[in-house]
Amino acid sequence: DISKESPETIVRYGKGNQDAVDDGSPMNNEDFLIARRLVEAGARCVSVSFGRWDTHSCRKAGELAYKNNFAQLREYLPRLEQCLLALTQDLKERGLEEDVAVVVWGEMGRTPRVNPNGGRDHWPAVSGCILAGGGFNHGQVLGSTTRLAEEARDRPIHYQNVFATLYKHLGIDVASVKIPDFNGRPQYLLQHRDAISELG
Repeated sequence: DISKESPETIVRYGKGNQDAVDDGSPMNNEDFLIARRLVEAGARCVSVSFGRWDTHSCRKAGELAYKNNFAQLREYLPRLEQCLLALTQDLKERGLEEDVAVVVWGEMGRTPRVNPNGGRDHWPAVSGCILAGGGFNHGQVLGSTTRLAEEARDRPIHYQNVFATLYKHLGIDVASVKIPDFNGRPQYLLQHRDAISELG
């Protein structure tokens, strides 16, 4: 119930929209505020879906009228930035920045080259992730890509290493915890079990 929040806090997060974005999630800024309230109420993990980031820029008959990649990101990125800034500032002001890890991550990267529709397609070779809070060492960019962002160049990080870092934050030892697979054989949670050392 965000009505219990101060008007200043609600304004800081922004209003957003509760309508779905095409076939994606709503871009409802208040969901970030609700997430913070859930954490304060004792939730260990909270997930927020924010908008639709499919930037193919399809314009064929019968397809959803997706915006051009560049126009879409000019609209979406400032809104996401407002929510993230409000959330991380809010967590810090409440003394929760060491306890709460904030993760911003999609399921894949986007092609380095723009497609004929002015969009970008799926690109699993390179992706990005933002980690904040969690007692992590902040203010750094880890890894780099080739000039056109086609392949990882320096300090490649496997997505499972990000998971290992988050499991460590949650107090789960991925070097020892196993779960049974569908055949009942014990399996480690991850194959790549090293947490990202630069994050502390």
